[in-house]
Amino acid sequence: MQYIVGDIQGCCDPLDALLAKIDFSPSRDHLWVVGDLVNRGPLSLRTLKRLRGLGDSATCLLGNHDLHLLAVAHGVRRAHKNDTLDEILESPERDEWIAWLRTRRLAVQAQGWLMVHAGVVPQWDLETTLRLAGEVEAHLRSDDMRDFLQVMYGNEPSRWDESLNGNDRLRFTVNVLTRIRFVGADGSLELKTKDSSKQAPDGHYPWFEAPGRKTQGVPIAFGHWSTLGLMSRPDLLSLDTGCVWGGRLTAARVDGGRREIIQVECAQAQEHGIP
Repeated sequence: MQYIVGDIQGCCDPLDALLAKIDFSPSRDHLWVVGDLVNRGPLSLRTLKRLRGLGDSATCLLGNHDLHLLAVAHGVRRAHKNDTLDEILESPERDEWIAWLRTRRLAVQAQGWLMVHAGVVPQWDLETTLRLAGEVEAHLRSDDMRDFLQVMYGNEPSRWDESLNGNDRLRFTVNVLTRIRFVGADGSLELKTKDSSKQAPDGHYPWFEAPGRKTQGVPIAFGHWSTLGLMSRPDLLSLDTGCVWGGRLTAARVDGGRREIIQVECAQAQEHGIP
């Protein structure tokens, strides 16, 4: 059985409850986690241990909070006041956990679904999305990872062009795959607004409603957008249901054409977010 799981963010108790609820068996089942494995929840280290302990039975994507951990660990970004990463950063196995995290994927296609943390821009088709994700993954696994982390943050460039190269190309790709919510009619990124899809800034659309989106018809599963909540359409699965804010942790069983939603309640770990 194949399950796609939304943002965990260090909430390991709900993850354990979810795995128990679906009677997850590593010898039979597979878990696809769409990023934000850690941070803001109380048990980030235990979450990593739980997920890595599943071995080849779990595929974990990188979200913006996971990249933030890599940047903090390498001294190129300061920790935020609401971070809950100290247990990882102070662990005797810190280097081992960082090494494992940097080899995770940014996009994957399996069971008929394109899986990313946040979304895609309308100019990208399936092949382009996977190719560009692979370019960033290669840098994260390379000897120049720290140099890349130093230039990873920023909101420019805001619009895709195949001629983009170097750091601009990599930064844009990271922003799309781990931060996107709204885009303009020309596909330009609007990265400041975190409201629900019904509160789009003037002249902008939720990325999945952008005119001319080249992934139209490609089933996409994603997380990242807790104010959007659960969305289950034939071509779309939005799975960040605000576990860290006291919402739910959500999984969708997707094997054999099946669509079954499984959820567990979560204790509130942070004060600000969805109700």
